[in-house]
Amino acid sequence: MKYLILLLLTGLIFAGCSASERIYYDIPIELKNPEAVHEFISKYSPYISAKKIFLDPGHGGEDRKNKGYQGLAVEADINLRVALYLRDFLQKAGAVVVMSRASDETVGLKDRSIMANESRADLFISIHHNAPSNDGDDYTNYTSTYYHATVSDYEYEPCEHDLARYVERDLSYAMRNSGGPGSFDGTYSDYSIYPGEGFSVLRETQIPAILVECGFHTHHLEERLLAIDEFNKIEAWGIFRGLCRYFKAGIPGVAPLFSDTTFKSGDINIQFGVQDSLGIDTASIIAEFDSIK
Repeated sequence: MKYLILLLLTGLIFAGCSASERIYYDIPIELKNPEAVHEFISKYSPYISAKKIFLDPGHGGEDRKNKGYQGLAVEADINLRVALYLRDFLQKAGAVVVMSRASDETVGLKDRSIMANESRADLFISIHHNAPSNDGDDYTNYTSTYYHATVSDYEYEPCEHDLARYVERDLSYAMRNSGGPGSFDGTYSDYSIYPGEGFSVLRETQIPAILVECGFHTHHLEERLLAIDEFNKIEAWGIFRGLCRYFKAGIPGVAPLFSDTTFKSGDINIQFGVQDSLGIDTASIIAEFDSIK
């Protein structure tokens, strides 16, 4: 009896040790079944097909200094893996994908925006992973998605805020990682980081743009997850789901009407048409030219 108790205690000790080394995470239900992935992509393909998406995996090349405290996760590599998986999902849905980089190479900060603007893409998504402002903080962890400027600022674009909401919701759900305490829905203005200026890639990019901080590579558990290839695929799936839902909701289109453009006494009369599949409340339309309504 004495030996049996000793064996049981020894077994419990070893079981406890092995359990502490395991890394647990949920796989979204669609990713568990290739047929479910195909079904989801087929469902949303009509809304996202032929859309051009510009993906910007942050850092890379000479910029590889951001890494977790355990040395397991290098942000530049994680950003790229997530972006490549996202590219694959988008292309399977019929989207056209342009990337600032598809390998571990150096791309200048302003060059990323120049490339995006020249691509004339429908959307720009910069993919990153976060770190706390305090060195040694390995407990802070949440997802966050940034849009440029604030509601009262001329550079604020409601469509970017909407896009951030859609992506953040599904990214957070896929990763099982909530939005941060500083935001109700996990979306943030980039002015919260750089007041009055925001992130360069959002400020300088002229197409609708967001920046995603998928999680903290410095968190003691998250770092171990981010080093797993399958988990990077889960992150990409969350972003992809958000994009699909965003496009399905419908995006208003604005196009010039070339009927009779007239020039009188120095005034220019240019007409534009606005279309949307769900209908537009005309009272909500605001037209501005150089910040003048």
